[in-house]
Amino acid sequence: RCSKLAKRLSPPPTLLVESKTPATVVLLLNSLEEDILVKACEAIHTFAEKGTLLTNSDVIFLSDVKGTLKKLDAVPSMVEKLSPEEDTVVHEFATLCLASLSTDFVCKAQIFDNKGLLPLIQLLSSPDPDVIKNSLEIIFNLVQDYQCRLAVHKLGGIPPLLKLLMSDFPVIQKLALQTLQNITTDKDTRNTFREEQGFEKLMDILNNMVNDFSDLHDDTLQVVANCLSDSESVQLIHNSGGLTKLMEFLLSPSIPEIQSNTVKCITRVAQSSESREVLHKQDVEKVLVELLSVADIKVKSSTCQAVAAMSLHLASKDSFRDLGVIPAVVQLLSSENLMLRAAATHALSNLTHSNKRNTLAVYEAGGHEFLVQQLNGNCPRTVTNSAATLCNMAGQETIRSSILSHGAMQALVEPLKSTDSQVLINTTLCLSVLARDKEARAELQRAGGLQPLVNLLRSNHKEVLHSACMAVSVCASDEATAVEMCKYGALEFLQEISQSVNRRSRFTKLAMVSLLNSNLSVKYSLTGHLTSSDIITDGFYDAGKVCYLLEKKKEEDKQKYEMQFESLIEKPSNTIEDVSLQILVEEAKESILRLSDEKEQYAALARLVSDVMGGAVEMEKLHKFSWMLHLSELKFQLQSNVVPIGLIKKGIYCHRALLFKCLADCIGIGCSLVRGEYNRAWNEVLLFNWNASNNQHSSQPRHYIVDLMHKPGSLLEVDTPAAVWYQTI
Repeated sequence: RCSKLAKRLSPPPTLLVESKTPATVVLLLNSLEEDILVKACEAIHTFAEKGTLLTNSDVIFLSDVKGTLKKLDAVPSMVEKLSPEEDTVVHEFATLCLASLSTDFVCKAQIFDNKGLLPLIQLLSSPDPDVIKNSLEIIFNLVQDYQCRLAVHKLGGIPPLLKLLMSDFPVIQKLALQTLQNITTDKDTRNTFREEQGFEKLMDILNNMVNDFSDLHDDTLQVVANCLSDSESVQLIHNSGGLTKLMEFLLSPSIPEIQSNTVKCITRVAQSSESREVLHKQDVEKVLVELLSVADIKVKSSTCQAVAAMSLHLASKDSFRDLGVIPAVVQLLSSENLMLRAAATHALSNLTHSNKRNTLAVYEAGGHEFLVQQLNGNCPRTVTNSAATLCNMAGQETIRSSILSHGAMQALVEPLKSTDSQVLINTTLCLSVLARDKEARAELQRAGGLQPLVNLLRSNHKEVLHSACMAVSVCASDEATAVEMCKYGALEFLQEISQSVNRRSRFTKLAMVSLLNSNLSVKYSLTGHLTSSDIITDGFYDAGKVCYLLEKKKEEDKQKYEMQFESLIEKPSNTIEDVSLQILVEEAKESILRLSDEKEQYAALARLVSDVMGGAVEMEKLHKFSWMLHLSELKFQLQSNVVPIGLIKKGIYCHRALLFKCLADCIGIGCSLVRGEYNRAWNEVLLFNWNASNNQHSSQPRHYIVDLMHKPGSLLEVDTPAAVWYQTI
């Protein structure tokens, strides 16, 4: 309790009131005798304070007391004793009892419902410091609830609370500040607070901190931060010179802890773009630069956070660079303090975001080397920010090469195994930029990074999955890496995702396409389609159709699929050089490319393919075409299921379409390859027809299917009866 002046008059003859039953004491509150009321309040307060004792029996007793008081509806009787007509002594003990009970949720509600807040606010002007202290304590407990916070403002609680900031008693000042800290989270309350010169009173406290008010700085700055939490308040306080005072206070000789908390206040102000603009005009960047030279770790850490917040303002990024902030922050990366390193990496992450000149400044200061080292740290925040900064920097080729030379790919492997979602997001995004280089992808594979990357495709976290898909799509740029990821199940995971409405997205589709484009054999087996941009090269083979895993219903079918898929991604090792195909390619170049008309080129190539593979076969006589026997003989002769396409002399739809696609790709004329059912396959080409009436090609191209089987060289327009007849049995 507060120390106070002796103020009681000599009491009348003593009246002893003793009771071991709380109910009896509560009933005494209805007495009209002042002395009995005082004794009853003292007794109730004694009961309530029993909870501070250490014995179990006392704790149980306190629970019984509170339960009994709630059942007997004691709170309304106590609230009645707060009226101005009652003596100060009654006020003191009534508020003491309510202060003890106001920590209970039900009692708080009773005080509010019985309109106890207004008399409590009025008692803040009491001449008795104990009454003030008790009333403040009750109000503080009440304003933990939103409804009460608003009520304090509406009932005129701001002026008396501000007046108490100048109290002679630190406990009253602290309670007043803590109460203001709660209620100024409301915008209307902040407006009234500002109109009552509340901000100026806070600044007066801050300016006197070094002397009498130093123990109140944290609570004061919390209220200051609330006052500056919206851009409108910031502008109004700025117009009245409040921000200038805050900046001056920040640089005045001060206690490091006070400086640290003040900078945190600046950081909170800088959360909105409008407020950042105001702070920028106040040259806050210069203030922060000076604070980076302070020896205290907390001050430096808080300053780095403020730099990070202000770096979201484009002009501030340039100001920080011009003021030499970047080399100063880079030096902090070598600190042994984990908190400071995390704050420094956060500042660099924001400074380098979408700013090439700042990324270059970090590079010139040697920051990339430190950042690579931070990737192996134990602090998730540091790893997250380091990966983000490296990602920002790696967009420039020179910097990317230097980052890679310091072992970045190997350093990224461990973060790929993290359970922290933001670490995973930033790590995979960084990987997406660094893996643009072929050697970097090879390094990632050697370091064992592909498997943890592929495992992230199982993630149910949307952003983690998306960023992982981006990294997979970049790493799939070369066939070796793509095949390795397929071995770890990348395609299977992506196939499962493609069947999920909630998980599939353009990112998962991109990853799937990238993996398939790097392995056309797998793509053709899984999708049954190669576009004109899918260029067949040496080593391509048709392993037949492989169904999606999710289409399998039985366990034996699943096992069959997995075996088939594994054999698909493992290229045949016993292949022989296809000399016959090489001869055909040279013949096609010589005979086809000399033709000037594109339509005639396709027709001539179709006839060449047909001639090589047994010539035209009438539909009615197709069953007599002994292609299966021929193929079996070749397999037996080669002792292999893999047959070079150039050796096939009797081929049907699927063989001829594959050879046509291969030759067309080799000589540079475009066509697609589409697999149908029952060994059917065909090639589609795109042509602009010649219009004789205006002596020019049509504006819209048409799709044609090339007949390689029955009337070799015929071009069948897609969706016509003739085309459908060619595609189906």
